[in-house]
Amino acid sequence: MNIVIDAFGGDNAPLQVLKGSIDAHNDFGVDVTLVGDEERIKKCAEQNGLDITGLKIKHADTVIDICEEPTEVIKGKKDCSMAVGMKMVADGEGDAFVSAGSTGALVVGATFIVKRIKGVKRPALATVLPTAGDPTMLLDCGANAECRPEMLVQFGIMGSAYMNKIIGVKEPKVALANIGAEETKGRELDLAAYKQLQAAPVNFIGNLEARQLPLGDCDVCVADGFSGNLLLKLYEGMAKFFSGELKNILTSGAKSKIAALMILKNIKDFRKRMDYSEYGGAPLLGTAKPVIKAHGSSDAKAFYNAIRQAKLYIERDVINEITDALETMKNSKSGDADK
Repeated sequence: MNIVIDAFGGDNAPLQVLKGSIDAHNDFGVDVTLVGDEERIKKCAEQNGLDITGLKIKHADTVIDICEEPTEVIKGKKDCSMAVGMKMVADGEGDAFVSAGSTGALVVGATFIVKRIKGVKRPALATVLPTAGDPTMLLDCGANAECRPEMLVQFGIMGSAYMNKIIGVKEPKVALANIGAEETKGRELDLAAYKQLQAAPVNFIGNLEARQLPLGDCDVCVADGFSGNLLLKLYEGMAKFFSGELKNILTSGAKSKIAALMILKNIKDFRKRMDYSEYGGAPLLGTAKPVIKAHGSSDAKAFYNAIRQAKLYIERDVINEITDALETMKNSKSGDADK
């Protein structure tokens, strides 16, 4: 198994990419190919005393900047580390791709270079969120600002397959993000998607209001990319707010500091649950090969877990699970049409 990783994607590249890749290679027994300027990769490793002899390197001349047009990854920047890495995966030289680079470029590259699973309308960016209960997957988180009802249905199918295979949730509860719980709520998009989700091969439980998301009332929350991105960014902002307030409370005086020591384990457990690096990254569901989008500010731990995530994605055959579910829905529709 060969995991291809963009060595120059993200704020902390290439050093944190190298550290995470070395640990993942040693702990998981997978091959890791670093894509990027070979000389700079070797120089970074030498300067920081890192042994990268167990890793492979694929040279790429340039890097696509986060400020550049996403379509440049398939036009003027075909020689960038992201494009070269995805081409390797598309050509069978790698089994999965990981990058903390530009989200827009990754979505474009994955769609046109790695390609989509047959029948998938659009790949969806999916994020696993901590909740009061078990983790919940939110998708789409920004890959598709405008969606059609059938796309939301596919998001539900893909998210359900992922949560079942990777997180281990049996019959994941799928909900549709909406402004009310009633099935009559929402835009034309939501009303149509609701009806189609009822007939889809998923455990659909109806609409979900935003306030229910942190409570863990569903396992998969489906939304169009615009709404999903708003939910995600608010979620991240509130997490930082509560974390900061909690720190202020527990360090405000001698008594508070003593109390903090008494519940230190609980605090550490809470911080671990809220730490995005524990999940590694957001899978781009719907691509023909696994593509993982790591957070832009990922450290070595996040890259390590992103590689772990990619390994599980391959081993547990998530793509075939999605393919089978889509085929089941297609056959069901054909059967209904013949009646």
